[in-house]
Amino acid sequence: MRAVIIGNGNISDDAYIKKYLQSGDVIICADGGYNHAVRMQVKPDIVIGDMDSVCRDVRGIPNVVYPKRKDFTDGELAVRHALEQGADEVLLLGFTGTRLDHTLTNIFLLKLIADAGKTGFLADENNEIYLSEQENLIRGRQGDLVSIVPLEDMHGIYTERLEYPLKDETLHFGQSRGVSNVMLAVDCRITVRQGFGLIIKSRD
Repeated sequence: MRAVIIGNGNISDDAYIKKYLQSGDVIICADGGYNHAVRMQVKPDIVIGDMDSVCRDVRGIPNVVYPKRKDFTDGELAVRHALEQGADEVLLLGFTGTRLDHTLTNIFLLKLIADAGKTGFLADENNEIYLSEQENLIRGRQGDLVSIVPLEDMHGIYTERLEYPLKDETLHFGQSRGVSNVMLAVDCRITVRQGFGLIIKSRD
């Protein structure tokens, strides 16, 4: 099962975001993400959150309401719900925006998904963000930008089909060497022996 969670972050290009949706996806709205879903004419399977950002009537839509004073964000509650329901893959849409604290926390929800043994990524109009694994196959277009951003020192990195190759090399946390590589084909491979970080495929 693939769960798509729509958050209350920035979504300015509905058509671009909707291209990520597939038949059979379970659609979960995290609080104000329901506003995006209604605008995009996407019917959610459930709405989860404290409902402080929902501008639409959720009557008739299954929902779980939490108190405003709580330990987790609405986005994390939605991810936990998806995992509890047996999702094998979790896609986060509308999870970036002007609040840097929320954006960073939402990106790091990829670690929660990985710790559950599942796969996931976060996407907006300009980026696809993945938590690195030992073997990573990134699909896109020739010329797409791919960055490796360490969250700790990453050792034994090999890359294939990237303009600036790495061969058994180390990227250090806090340094920018892995930023803005270029795909030479429609996919590229990144292997990591030790450590983890983010792999970000971007378009300007």
